[in-house]
Amino acid sequence: MASTNRSAAEWQALDSAHHLHPFTDHKELHEKRSRIVSGADGVYIYDADGGKILDGMSGLWCVNVGYGRKELADAAYRQMQELPYYNSFFQCTNPPAVELAALLQEISPPQFNRVFFTGSGSESNDTIVRMVRTYWDLMGHPGRHTIISRRNAYHGSTVAAASLGGMAPMHKQAGLPIPGIEHIEQPYWFGSDRSLSPEAFGLETARALERKILDLGADKVAAFIGEPIQGAGGVIIPPSSYWPEIQRICDEYGILLISDEVITGFGRLGTWFGAEHVGTRPDFMPFAKGVTSGYMPLGGVFVSDRVADVLIDKAGEFAHGYTYSGHPTACAVAIENLKVIQREGLVERIRDDIGPYLKTRWLELAAHPLVGEARMVGLMGAIELVRNEEPVERFDKSVGAGTVCRDYAIESGVVMRAVGDSMIIAPPFTLSHDEADELIERARMALDKTLDTLKP
Repeated sequence: MASTNRSAAEWQALDSAHHLHPFTDHKELHEKRSRIVSGADGVYIYDADGGKILDGMSGLWCVNVGYGRKELADAAYRQMQELPYYNSFFQCTNPPAVELAALLQEISPPQFNRVFFTGSGSESNDTIVRMVRTYWDLMGHPGRHTIISRRNAYHGSTVAAASLGGMAPMHKQAGLPIPGIEHIEQPYWFGSDRSLSPEAFGLETARALERKILDLGADKVAAFIGEPIQGAGGVIIPPSSYWPEIQRICDEYGILLISDEVITGFGRLGTWFGAEHVGTRPDFMPFAKGVTSGYMPLGGVFVSDRVADVLIDKAGEFAHGYTYSGHPTACAVAIENLKVIQREGLVERIRDDIGPYLKTRWLELAAHPLVGEARMVGLMGAIELVRNEEPVERFDKSVGAGTVCRDYAIESGVVMRAVGDSMIIAPPFTLSHDEADELIERARMALDKTLDTLKP
């Protein structure tokens, strides 16, 4: 355990001197100094200055069962005493990895009977690139290597995963994307000119996939990847017409469908997996985050029988894997985490109780003069900050409205994430009604302060 006898300023000085943060402007950070998060319990985090903040983002979309769960800590402790680590190479395995794989099969859609373990969502999506291309090679179609994704999608930050993602700022660095990755329009109705109805827009954006397939040649396209609900892109909830049309197109052209469940997996939408919520039948489901509620790093890939049977029968050695694939301690924590979700009925609670309650309260924020749209599904929500509501007028990017609101949110005692001028939340599954009311109250406080600053 880290020493706790330092002041916040001392921690900040050490951090500034030695710690390079992810997705960070370090020059700016060194001027502002980092927030030292030193403790957490339930749905709250605590900083070294004594602040208590409602974590509206579940850490990074992952602390689904809330902080301070002794059951998960005990599971890690017991496993570390018995077998803290061993690899899954050289025809070896360990009991927690085997048990977790079986448990995951029980809760997954019926086409999935096998799981490949990784250490993160990024590694999971890298794994899928390898599996997809190997599958088509083994099927006698080596030209089918192109994977289609969407603009503004996020699938991780390793080289292949960042290429799959469609975020322009990431592609500006390090020569991304790698070859064989194409991108189409995202189903972001509010971000469009709104000349089409949501349902017509959903069909139109889905059919961009078909146009891209025909442009590239169907014999060149291997797969399509998408998050059921785009998370880091701003909680983009597609119109109901979108995913059925995507499924139709994948079926018609025989391409593999990848449902990125790193955020939406394990209950966040009120179903075990996002694919079930949107009604698709994917061939792959990468996962991470919620499988352990973030208590240990663990990821993986559900591989459908369609693909797994070919890899097993024809591939010989599949030359891919990680040191921490099937890490026994991480798997032991995941097993206990999934048992907590099952025992406490948290998926059903999101579907029937806290999900509908928070959505009703969240949508009330649409009446705020700074909000152009409020949307939510399960425990994923967004509000769009606008200069004017009717007609909709967005803030100039130089204003940084989202960043202003994010900082006021922390000042008001709640974590909301800014994605451009979209403010997003994804709180823990254990959020109570009273805590949901507090979240809304503090979000409204942040909006009021932002309004006072940007519209004096």
